[in-house]
Amino acid sequence: MPLALWALTISAFAVGTTEFVIVGLIPTIAADLGVSLPNAGLLVSLYALGVTIGAPVLTALAGRMPRKTLLLSLLALLIAGNAFAAFAPGYGSLIAARFITGLAHGVFFAIASTIATDLVDRDKENSAIATVFLGLTLALVTGVPLGTWIGQSFGWQATFLGVVALGLIGLIASALLVPSTLSRPAPASLAAQARVLTSPRLLLVYLITAVGYGGNFIAFTYLAPMLTDVTGLSAGAVSVVILLYGASVAAGNILGSRLADRAGPIPALTLIFSGLAVLLAALGLALSSTVGAIAVVALWGGFAFANVPPLQAYTVATARQVAPDAVVVASGLNIGAFNLGIALGSWGGGQVVEQIGLAATPFVGAAVVAAGIVLTRLAGRLDTGAGAAVPAE
Repeated sequence: MPLALWALTISAFAVGTTEFVIVGLIPTIAADLGVSLPNAGLLVSLYALGVTIGAPVLTALAGRMPRKTLLLSLLALLIAGNAFAAFAPGYGSLIAARFITGLAHGVFFAIASTIATDLVDRDKENSAIATVFLGLTLALVTGVPLGTWIGQSFGWQATFLGVVALGLIGLIASALLVPSTLSRPAPASLAAQARVLTSPRLLLVYLITAVGYGGNFIAFTYLAPMLTDVTGLSAGAVSVVILLYGASVAAGNILGSRLADRAGPIPALTLIFSGLAVLLAALGLALSSTVGAIAVVALWGGFAFANVPPLQAYTVATARQVAPDAVVVASGLNIGAFNLGIALGSWGGGQVVEQIGLAATPFVGAAVVAAGIVLTRLAGRLDTGAGAAVPAE
């Protein structure tokens, strides 16, 4: 793999750490800024909302910009947003910083994926994209627990400064290694984009993504306070548990991809969502037991993120049938659906914490994921009824 590809992986590591490290710092930030846990949870929601808005808007505005210039501009925005967060004087400023940083996220992964495919031969394109997203997986395995520990030990501002350093490394590596002679694909026509936005089958896929993936974040957003306030773990122990969660995520991503290849997206998603719903319910039952809670969290991560490869593969396969000249647009909108689910899930989790309590978030998350199973089975029936069952990709 060319060195330029690893520059993109480093940058993806910084972006992924930026998004998810806040989960481990919610109790710390809430205590330091004197806000409630649900208000601190909005730091997850507003970032995800920034991704949801930024992906289509910035993609449209920057469609004719050279791709390397766009990549470097997005990394600069990421660095600026995290620096703003590190020196934010209060809660309102921190919320604004998270939203600004989120604007760069969705477009970054879309543009980094297309650059990656240009850096290698056609038969290595999937491996190139997987290498970029390896940075996101490594962020969950190492960046998030390390950032959590730094924030708990030296203050949450230090975590954001650490992400600034990561972003600078990615920016410099990309500036030096990514070639400037990248081709620019022709943008999808307005008619093609309209087919994506009006296709019932694609809209159902986006709904599955938002509900099935977002239901997990009702509980995941409040993982750290659940472990400290309900289970009774120390702040240091929470970092270790988050490390276990991240290792499980890495395994789940691989297994989810292989399951989708062998069984197809619909059977894979049915199995993954079912396992996720069961584990969320099990977490709610096990929170009062230290050993039980840690054991469930160690399995939970694998099911929580195993749905990402089959959901994205299902989106691409469906788009090739209903809007073949706008597959990239359809794929990008599904990234927005992921983050819309995160935003709504995090906000909904905050409402559950306020109205019922922390310990109820896993049960509510399980119920929402169960709704995702129903939608998934409906999509499978529609595929069969249309005589166009979507193959594994």
